[in-house]
Amino acid sequence: MDEDVLSTPGHLISLAARGFARLSESRLKPLGFGVGQLPVLVALQNGKASTQRDLARFARVEQPPMAQMLARMERDGLIERTPDPADGRSSRIVLTKVAREGMPEAIAALFQGNREALTGFTDAEAGQLVDLLTRLIENLDQIANAEASSGD
Repeated sequence: MDEDVLSTPGHLISLAARGFARLSESRLKPLGFGVGQLPVLVALQNGKASTQRDLARFARVEQPPMAQMLARMERDGLIERTPDPADGRSSRIVLTKVAREGMPEAIAALFQGNREALTGFTDAEAGQLVDLLTRLIENLDQIANAEASSGD
């Protein structure tokens, strides 16, 4: 076999993702946040989602794990649920004051970690990496969607 499976983009991206997750977790945990909560926190902060279903879609996770994460976040005082005035069966989710006040420091810590991880990269290289990864994620989403629809 001529190709080294450990040198494939998939494996290297997986290693990088785990490294970023460890770095981010070590910096977010003292601030009361978890790296897995990041998409939920950002979506709520930016007003991109306010229901469990929308948050699951935004974060690209299934409903059961999202429900578990939201329960932990509610227990930890990061979110609050309020009845949805338009739909009595669902609730709206908002960040608590504690979460809103902690977000700027958490975001700053994440940006600092990214800057450190990209040491030695030019701004153009860092931008190109983001562009390439964005395209890769779009390709993977298209593949997953095609496979999901062909399995129906």
